[in-house]
Amino acid sequence: MKKAITTITSWVNDLSDLLKALIVMGVLIGLAYGDIFGVIANIGRLMSNIGDGGLAGLVALVLVVTWWKK
Repeated sequence: MKKAITTITSWVNDLSDLLKALIVMGVLIGLAYGDIFGVIANIGRLMSNIGDGGLAGLVALVLVVTWWKK
C-alpha cells in the first residue's frame, strides 16, 4: 500500500511539474507572439475573479500559493 501511494504521489508531482512548464511556455509564447492561445487573458480573468471574491478570494489565493510551494 505504501508503494502504491508513493507511486501515485510521484505521478501527481510529475504531472504538476509538466503543467507548470506548459503554463510558463504558454505565457512566454503569448508575450512573444500576441497571446495566440489566450493563456495571458485567462490568467487575467482568474486574477480578476479572485479580486472580485474579496476575503474568500484572498483565502483561496493563499491556499494556492501554499500548495504551489510544496
